[in-house]
Amino acid sequence: MKVRVNQSILIAGLLLSSTPLLAQTETSGGSYVVYILLAIAVIIFLGLIIQVSDNLLAIEARQSGADKSSANFGVFPRLNEIFPKKLPKYVDNNRSVILKKGYDILLEGGANEVIEETEITTFAVQPPNFIGLSPIPKLLVEIGDDVKAGDPIFFDKKVPEIKYCSPVSGEVIAVNRGEKRAITEVVILADKEMKYRSYDAIDLDKASREELVNYLLESGAWPLIRQRPFNVVADFNETPRDIFITTFDSAPLSPNLNLVVEGKGEDFQKGLDVLNMLTEGKVYLGLNGNGEEAPSSVFTEASGVELQWFIGKHPAGNVGVQIHNTDPIVGTDKVWTLGVQDVITLGKLFTEQQFNAERVVAVVGAELERPKYIKTYIGAKVGDLIKDNLSNDHVRMVSGDVLSGKSKSQDQFLDIFDDQLTVLEEGDYYEMFGWLLPFKARPSISRTFPNFLFPGLNFKADTNMHGEKRAFVVTGQYESVLPMDIYVQHLMKNIIVNDLERMEGLGINELVEEDIALCEFVCTSKQPLQQILREGLDLMREQG
Repeated sequence: MKVRVNQSILIAGLLLSSTPLLAQTETSGGSYVVYILLAIAVIIFLGLIIQVSDNLLAIEARQSGADKSSANFGVFPRLNEIFPKKLPKYVDNNRSVILKKGYDILLEGGANEVIEETEITTFAVQPPNFIGLSPIPKLLVEIGDDVKAGDPIFFDKKVPEIKYCSPVSGEVIAVNRGEKRAITEVVILADKEMKYRSYDAIDLDKASREELVNYLLESGAWPLIRQRPFNVVADFNETPRDIFITTFDSAPLSPNLNLVVEGKGEDFQKGLDVLNMLTEGKVYLGLNGNGEEAPSSVFTEASGVELQWFIGKHPAGNVGVQIHNTDPIVGTDKVWTLGVQDVITLGKLFTEQQFNAERVVAVVGAELERPKYIKTYIGAKVGDLIKDNLSNDHVRMVSGDVLSGKSKSQDQFLDIFDDQLTVLEEGDYYEMFGWLLPFKARPSISRTFPNFLFPGLNFKADTNMHGEKRAFVVTGQYESVLPMDIYVQHLMKNIIVNDLERMEGLGINELVEEDIALCEFVCTSKQPLQQILREGLDLMREQG
């Protein structure tokens, strides 16, 4: 902006200083030229003042925490206010955010929208799923012990109040360890008939916030609540500014949460009621405004929450993007987030007095004979989820989506916060001059490839990176797909050099890995942006 301002001042100055010279040699026709140039100079000068004023108002609004994408603090109305985009009839125009940046990756292998039950015998609780947890927590069980769903399995020695509980009943058959003997998995062979640990009923109308927090800590439900910045398990000593829940996932092959929530409206609403008691602020529900049909009435008719509609391409469904475009994290703000199925588990704790860790998982990908939804529990074994369903063995299993998920073997387990297992072809091949000979259509924001001519085309994905790590060059690609007011490239470079002050100033506290996963996908330099961001977040957390 400074460059444009200086150029405008220079032009205005030259025009004004040239007026006396022109006046000395003016003819009858020349005087009109002088007046026209003078008028242009005045218009430029006034436009400059208005532009600077508009920018200063926006900056002041953001610094005060009042700025929201749906609000206009500028001098003049925006173009989208003068010529508003036609939205679906079910969308509330006053509570909608239109995101202009993003990119949808359309892949083959979507699941049929029918929920099936498959015999899954083995589950695991995985300490690495919880950021900040000690690598060797205090175990409360031994191999051979029988546990019920909801029984404590371990706790963090630094925060013993938070209990991490079993999602199923059965026998503890293994405690797997990784580097430096860190516990990676506590494996449980599930009973055929589930047994639950029962809890005393609690009256939400009479319970205090402290009683409610203690109830959640003991039941094993507390670790489902995540806190930003850093995406760690929520601090029970803190009261969050607000709580955010996204009701849709825009990542490739993501599950349809409208299907998942069917028949669970009472539990979902009860979970929202509980969350309202945990914050003095608001509980926000992010709704999908992209479809031809309205989202589930469980979402649109939820009470005690602020409904906010989001229209745009991926990552519109990311809760981090929704936070940024609703009420950004500034200063020392702390906000909590949960997934839809986490809210249902929270609600069932109060409707059933049980820690019911049921999950509907989308098992998807072009390498499956039959992509489908499976009803199971948290931490299901990957091999059981894809049993007798692979079209070939040359595949990679990913817990989560293809952009931000983690690679898993068949002997490993789905991560606690993932409700998707993606199966891809292993891309261990070389493609000579692939970018010079763009004959094969593939997902890309580059118009070098012809697929932009077919916006509805679904692609068969594999894991090939189509290149190696290169020089970290400035391209502007990240900012073109991230609908957040954050300069990702500058942030990444300051993380690499450990500049804490600039990291904070550039907005690191608003991000987690999934928010920049699309930036990593479009990166020409092939930089591991999610890994870099996590290193920066861990450094910030350690520094307090």
